Amino acid sequence: MTPVSTPVAIPSSTLSVAPMMAWTDRHCRYFHRLLCSRALLYTEMVTTGALLHGDVAQHLHHDAGERPVALQLGGSEPGDLAHAARLGEQWGYAEINLNCGCPSERVQRGAFGACLMREPQLVADCVKAMLDVVSVPVTVKHRVGVDRLESYDFLRDFVGAVSEVGCRTFIVHARNAWLKGLSPKENREVPPLRHELVHGLKREFPGLTICINGGITSSEQVMQQLAHVDGVMVGRAAYHNPWWLAQWDEQFFRGAASPSLTREAVEEQMVDYMQREARQHGTPWGSIARHMLGLRHGLPGSRQWRQVWSDHRLKALPACDVMAMARERVRNSPPECVVA
Repeated sequence: MTPVSTPVAIPSSTLSVAPMMAWTDRHCRYFHRLLCSRALLYTEMVTTGALLHGDVAQHLHHDAGERPVALQLGGSEPGDLAHAARLGEQWGYAEINLNCGCPSERVQRGAFGACLMREPQLVADCVKAMLDVVSVPVTVKHRVGVDRLESYDFLRDFVGAVSEVGCRTFIVHARNAWLKGLSPKENREVPPLRHELVHGLKREFPGLTICINGGITSSEQVMQQLAHVDGVMVGRAAYHNPWWLAQWDEQFFRGAASPSLTREAVEEQMVDYMQREARQHGTPWGSIARHMLGLRHGLPGSRQWRQVWSDHRLKALPACDVMAMARERVRNSPPECVVA
């Protein structure tokens, strides 16, 4: 794919799949788009340095079938972010998102991610620099606080400062980011969830689009949150149980359920995609199949199905042959091993 001149219109922000490093690559997004036509999908975080000094096509190439997709950027220099945002728009991304929530040490060394919440004026300058050069929305994803800065006033003042330059959408992970002493995984689990702070933002800034992220794992919880905020971002729950996405069009976007959407049909479409990727880019099918290992989550034979698709000894076989083997293993699964 080459850059496009016409940006893709962004859909409702009601529901989205979070940016997740090493997970939401273009193959994952293609898979998720087969399951849900309307939810907004996000890239992994791409740093401004990668786009300034690296292979732009490697970082921004994606299949048109994934769209609409938001590009998440990591950086803290307004000029660099403006350049990266312009590239993102040229490559067809529907939104540019600034990462102000990642707590990893690597990101901290680059002076961006969650530590930017301590510098709301710098974030505002970064957002304005991007808004000045693109026509697509520029949004911010952040935490409710940093380290022991746990007051609602801190959160409110951050959003207020950034919204003054024209940012209209904030995606809020409802946990603090602890910059020392916790791994990124622990930062998703140890700091307590404080959804009520995000609800307070919506009450205080009714003209802004406020989306909530963190600890939301079911459609019932999504509906509960939508009574308080404008949108919900789901992360690992959507990745590990991707068939949940197949319900979203009908449940949240008032679309009709597709009668042809079955797990088997999705698997077949993914095999077609694997074969096309192998021909065009030399992509091994294993790099793609890893994202769909949860497709049969909770069904009889799911463990056996996953074992086949994750067996690297089969990497020399065509993807269609691997699919046939996986289905055969499901059919022959012993009764005592049918539960995932």
